[in-house]
Amino acid sequence: QLQLVESGGGLVQHGGSLRLSCTASGFTLDYYAIGWFRQAPGKEREMVSCLSSGGGVTYYADSVKGRFTISRDNAKNTVFLQMNSLEPEDTAVYYCARGGRGYRSNQLFLNTYDYDYWGQGTQVTVSS
Repeated sequence: QLQLVESGGGLVQHGGSLRLSCTASGFTLDYYAIGWFRQAPGKEREMVSCLSSGGGVTYYADSVKGRFTISRDNAKNTVFLQMNSLEPEDTAVYYCARGGRGYRSNQLFLNTYDYDYWGQGTQVTVSS
């Protein structure tokens, strides 16, 4: 019953946009930070963004800052990643994951070991 399900990936041309969704089941978002990660072929897994459980503190990797936006809809228990101005370098499998517990906290979790549940991933491919 505890799971994270990503959706919204696909094929898009460079300069285009996609909106990824991460729907949580079995827990409430205001108790856990949520992170977005990505892994491209032959590259290390990278943290893309993180949202604190309080919803007021965010983190973005330098490579996506200014182009990506993380947000959430508590009524739908869903976290979003809006991706604009996509580049071929953004091509990867994108994962959402549940971070450290803390009720309406402003803490961010920037390390993989802070995350205990992961979604199945959704493929994002950006063409040239």
